Amino acid sequence: MGLSTIILAAGQGTRMRSALPKVLQPLAGRPLLAHVLDCAAALSSDDVCVVYGHGGDTVRSVFTDDGLRWALQAEQLGTGHAVQQAMPDTPECNRVLVLFGDVPLLTAATCERLVDETPESDVAVLTVDMDDPTGYGRIIRQGGSVNCIVEEKDAGPEEKAVREINTGVMVCPAGKLRGWLADLGNDNAQGEYYLTDIVAMAVNDGITVHGVKADSWTEVMGINDKKQLAEAERALQARLVDELMMHGVSFADPARVDIRGSLTCGKDVYIDVNAVFEGDVVLGDGVTVESNNLVRDSSLGAGTVVHSNCHLEGSTTGKNCEIGPFARLRPGAELADDVKIGNFVEVKKSTIADGSKVNHLTYIGDTEIGRHVNVGAGTITCNYDGANKHKTVIGDGAFIGSGVELVAPVKVGVNSTIGAGATITKDVGDEELAIERARQKIVTGWRRPEKKGS
Repeated sequence: MGLSTIILAAGQGTRMRSALPKVLQPLAGRPLLAHVLDCAAALSSDDVCVVYGHGGDTVRSVFTDDGLRWALQAEQLGTGHAVQQAMPDTPECNRVLVLFGDVPLLTAATCERLVDETPESDVAVLTVDMDDPTGYGRIIRQGGSVNCIVEEKDAGPEEKAVREINTGVMVCPAGKLRGWLADLGNDNAQGEYYLTDIVAMAVNDGITVHGVKADSWTEVMGINDKKQLAEAERALQARLVDELMMHGVSFADPARVDIRGSLTCGKDVYIDVNAVFEGDVVLGDGVTVESNNLVRDSSLGAGTVVHSNCHLEGSTTGKNCEIGPFARLRPGAELADDVKIGNFVEVKKSTIADGSKVNHLTYIGDTEIGRHVNVGAGTITCNYDGANKHKTVIGDGAFIGSGVELVAPVKVGVNSTIGAGATITKDVGDEELAIERARQKIVTGWRRPEKKGS
């Protein structure tokens, strides 16, 4: 029997107080809905349908996977009504798993347990125990099985005393679900079509309803406002860091790291406080990332050290590189082995070969630097003429003095030397010395101007 996963994502999210639809609010750098879709993908669902409503065009534009099915809930008339919108194209022979676009921390393992522990002809709901269940639908059991779910506004005193609550996540056969949804009514305090009412319908039809408990409230928490979003962020970050520590990564303070994407680490990686990783980041064996660094969509070779306060994006390094402090690698920066990028150096769309050094206060853009080159402080590759970008090529073993301007397009030959303060506009051959500066003039007895009296 196949599995259809229906994700309810039509809510407006007014408590977010944001122009961005609720399911697009960012969690660990990705929309809430993306996390739920990841869960569905891990379950190998053969049919995934997203029920959308508020901000629908915006939501659909973010998720362009051809394998997704979309169902519009033009009016938000309750969870039961939402699932109804997805049923016309749901395979009759499948089981249906209902998830929520604003419950992003639910794991595939828990969903698998819900599905696997439930006979295919039965119904199961995911539950959790809460110290304070106020506001949530209560699970009413009889003989161990779930008898019904009573919403907070419809609950009496005894029912409100129950601590086991409904998370909304459930699994049931599609054919039976279709019939129960057709019989739903909205005679309740909210005037909505509750999906939870199918539990009582199933019991009346002699179907066993199982209650499977989640391990923690955190996993099944819904996100309705920015406070809850922040709480979920910290919970997810703790989960991600715990997984990395289990694989041998060391953190100075596990609570002061943010992973907003995929972070893959080798052995003996050390990460200091306030490091932020975005997109796809790979850290090789023995990499050290010091404090206050942002690394985005980059790969750092084994033994590389990133000193404090650096910004790396779309860049790669070889082995044993040293970067920073206060350095910036922009997209297209490619460092080979043993390269040194020092303080207040910016590198953009450039390759730097083995053993070269760019130590201080320098801009390298659209440049090809050879092996064992030394670039002095205050050097600028002038790659932009106001309309087009041009390339600078610096050969192996070249020495670039301090305060040099290399006006592209220009080539500096192998083992050549550029004197400090030069503005180079023409190619320099191999093993040549290029000096370009005005003759120094001394004026003896010169006095500075003095401020005139008022």
